[in-house]
Amino acid sequence: MPVQTLTAVIHKEDDLYVAECPEIGTVSQGSSIEEAVANLKEATELYLEEFPMPLVPRVLLTTFEATHA
Repeated sequence: MPVQTLTAVIHKEDDLYVAECPEIGTVSQGSSIEEAVANLKEATELYLEEFPMPLVPRVLLTTFEATHA
């Protein structure tokens, strides 16, 4: 079974952390960052069992700053 490195984008909503995998489109949540990522991993693996996809190249992730009024 191939292993694929995917991205988790995490933000906080009230008392929960929400984690999203942009490559697949899966989303999950948890009371801690670790729990949110673990739940996202489980949701993504279940999704990929039903809807397999070809391996995608690893994305590069960076941040930038923008000014606003």
